[in-house]
Amino acid sequence: MTPSSLAAAVAQARVALQTDRAVYIQETLTVDDDDALPCPRPTGTQALPDPARWAGQVAHVLLEVITGQRPLHQLTKWVSSEVYAVAARRHAVAVRRLPGHGRQVRPRVRVLRVRVCEPADGVAEAAVVVLDGDRVRAMALRLVGQDGRWVVHTMELG
Repeated sequence: MTPSSLAAAVAQARVALQTDRAVYIQETLTVDDDDALPCPRPTGTQALPDPARWAGQVAHVLLEVITGQRPLHQLTKWVSSEVYAVAARRHAVAVRRLPGHGRQVRPRVRVLRVRVCEPADGVAEAAVVVLDGDRVRAMALRLVGQDGRWVVHTMELG
C-alpha cells in the first residue's frame, strides 16, 4: 500500500465514522462507588477476638507451614499477601529438604509464651516464643483488624 492510498483510506474511514457515528455508540453502565472492588474494612479491637490467644494460634500455624508440616493454603484468609509470599518461599524450601519431598515426622511445634501490646485501636503487636523441635524461636507479628478478623500484616521469625 502506497502512502497516498493509505491516506485516502484513512480519510474515507474518518468520513464514514462522522456520518455513521450514531451506529457505533454503545450503551454504558453507571458504576456506584459502593459497588467497586471490595476493599478491607478496618475493625476495632472491641469487635475482634482476644489478640493474645489468636496470635498464639496463628503463630503455631505459621510455624507449621514454614517447616512443611501443614499445607500453605491454610494461611490464605489469615495473612497479608506479603506474609503469604514469605511463608510460601520458606514452605517450598522446607518441603524440598524433607526426605522424599513429603511430610516428615517432626517434633510438634509448641507455643511457649505470647506477649501482646495494642498501639492503636484495631492493631496488635505480638511477641511469641515457640519451641520448634529442640530449638526455641522468637516470632514477632503485627495484627490488624480487617473485616471482623485479625490479619497478620507483618511477620519476623528468629
